[in-house]
Amino acid sequence: MSDNRWSADRRTFVKTAGAGGVVALAGCSGGDGSDGGDGSDGSDGSDGGTAGETDDVPTAQFVLNPAEADVAIEEQYQPMFEYLESEVEVEIEPSRAESYTATLQAIRNDQGEIADISPSAVIAGEDILDIVGIRIAYGAAQYFSTITTTPDTGIESLSDLGGELIYMGDILSVSGTLVPLTVLQDAGLDIGNAPDGDAADFDAEYSDHTTAREQMVQRDDVMAATTGAFSSAPYVPQEQFEEMSQDFVDISAEYSGAGDEIEESGTELQLLAVSDPIPRAPLVTRSNWDNSVKGEIEEAILNVGEDDLSHGDDYDGEPLWFTGVQDGSIDDYEMIRTVLDQLGLEFEDLS
Repeated sequence: MSDNRWSADRRTFVKTAGAGGVVALAGCSGGDGSDGGDGSDGSDGSDGGTAGETDDVPTAQFVLNPAEADVAIEEQYQPMFEYLESEVEVEIEPSRAESYTATLQAIRNDQGEIADISPSAVIAGEDILDIVGIRIAYGAAQYFSTITTTPDTGIESLSDLGGELIYMGDILSVSGTLVPLTVLQDAGLDIGNAPDGDAADFDAEYSDHTTAREQMVQRDDVMAATTGAFSSAPYVPQEQFEEMSQDFVDISAEYSGAGDEIEESGTELQLLAVSDPIPRAPLVTRSNWDNSVKGEIEEAILNVGEDDLSHGDDYDGEPLWFTGVQDGSIDDYEMIRTVLDQLGLEFEDLS
C-alpha cells in the first residue's frame, strides 16, 4: 500500500469553535456528539482560565467520558472525587460528556478543568491540555482492542468481512475504532475514508463499546464488532486469547476474566483479531487553567492508590476500572500518532 499520509487531500478531523459545540467531522453531517453537551456551564468566566469559587473554595469541573453506555460514570468516579476533595481544598463538580469528541470540546471551550479523556484526544488536543498521568488497571498501563464476531455468522477471518456490516465504537475511540481500522487495513481490507467517511470494502456504524457488542449479538446484519477488550473479553473463551496473542496473556488486565460472562449471559463471542498493546487513557488538565490548586490536584492524582479508588463492600454498582495513575507525557502516545498517520487523519482548529 502506498504511503499517502502527507498528500494534499489528507483527510481532517475538524474541531468546531464556539461554546457548547461538539467536534464535527469533515465530510460527515451529524457527527457522534449530538448536543455538545457535557451538561456544564464552565468556570465562573471572570478571568478566562480559573476555576470558579464557592465560599472561597475553588471548584474544578471534572469532565467524564463514558466508554460504555450502561455505566453510571459519575457514581463510578465518586471515590476519586472524594479523594481529591480530601487531599486538596477544592470542590469537584463532575459532568458527563456525551462522547469522546464532546469531552475534548469541553476542555477547548474552558468548560472543564480536569478530564477523563481518550488516548486519541491527547494528540487532538495536545495544544490545550496537560497530561497528568496514565491510568493503570491492576498493574497494566496498556490495554488491547479486539475484533469479534458471533459463532453463528460463518465469519472465520478478517478477510471474510468484505462486504459486511461492522459495528464500531466512537469515531475518536482508539480501541473501538481507530486501531481496529488499522488492523482491518493491514489484513487487506480497503477502509476508504473511514471513520469520517465511508469504508470501501465494508459498511460501518459507530456508537460505543457496549452498543457495538450488543448490536452484533442482537442484529443478524452485523457481522463483527470492534471494541476494547474490557468490553469483549468477558464473552470470549480464554483459550482463544492464548492462541492469538501472548502479549494479551502477559499484559492485559482483562485476561484473567476472559470468558467469565459466557455462562451467565448466554453470549459467547468468537475472536477474530487482537491488537498490539495500546497506552491506556490519561487523566488531563486544561493547559490554560490558571489557579494554584491545579498543581495540587495533579500531585494528588499521581499519588492516588487502589484503596482510595474503592467504593467499599456495600457498593453494588460498576467499580472504577483503574487502580492507580502513573506519570505520563505526550511521548507515551506516539503509537497513537502513528495510528492516525496510517489512517491519514489529522486534527486542525477552525477559528
